[in-house]
Amino acid sequence: MNLPLPAFTRRAALLAAAGALAPVLEARAAKGVKPTQTADHTPAAWPMASPVPGGIARLSLGQAPTRPQAFAAEVPVLVLGDARGWTAIVGLPLSATPGPAKIALRAADGERTLAYDIRPKRYVEQRLTVSPRTVDLAPEDLARHERERAHQQQVMETFSEPFPREADLHLRVPVPGRRSSSFGLRRVFNGQPRNPHSGMDIAAPVGTPVVAPLPGRVIDTGDYFFNGQTVWLDHGGGLLSMMCHLSAIDVKVGDALATGERLGAVGATGRVTGPHLHWGVMLNRTMVDPALFLDA
Repeated sequence: MNLPLPAFTRRAALLAAAGALAPVLEARAAKGVKPTQTADHTPAAWPMASPVPGGIARLSLGQAPTRPQAFAAEVPVLVLGDARGWTAIVGLPLSATPGPAKIALRAADGERTLAYDIRPKRYVEQRLTVSPRTVDLAPEDLARHERERAHQQQVMETFSEPFPREADLHLRVPVPGRRSSSFGLRRVFNGQPRNPHSGMDIAAPVGTPVVAPLPGRVIDTGDYFFNGQTVWLDHGGGLLSMMCHLSAIDVKVGDALATGERLGAVGATGRVTGPHLHWGVMLNRTMVDPALFLDA
């Protein structure tokens, strides 16, 4: 699957609830597994560190009285913790080049950079046969795709305040089923190479309920050319998730959901080879491997 293509909503709808999101979700959040703490009091488990293309770097920022600001190429990065110790949770693009990398930090005592290394990882290739119209696009389909891709940038830029607590980023799988396609697969559709698979595919019957993996607010819904019926959720701090190929959407923009609350149902809309959920997780405008937020 290509990068998610959201429906046309105004930018105001994407950011309207940012200020109210934290207290609403704080009150409604379902109980989950709490990660243990390391000596510097940063979350020890969720998400798991995997500093490879498509993975996540966990960078200790040390102690500070207030939350530092972190940026990857000027894009805000999620920072978790408290005054005893802060951690930057950095999403690494699948296109990242292995080797030295850095983030910029801005705090009350000034600005600095923090270096880290990206390790190499090789992903396997997958060949799929789909409807020719979803590979060799007709002029009207190509125009629609371009419009959706342009609007997608606005959704990716959503950044609300992180939760005002020690956030638990141990995500719930949004639907039970067999994982039918792995993150990072190099996709070849009808013999033509396309973008790597940017999410997790979970095979399930049409109509199976799909639920929120973490408290969040609905920031976009729609029926897209490639992704079919889709819901985007904002979990705070640049952590977003999206659910694609749905047969039904049961929420609207602005709805606040608790962990496990239904948002739609599995379907086979958009470019698919069968009914399944495509689940994508985004950090700092970068699609990352959802498995890093799960037990296994």
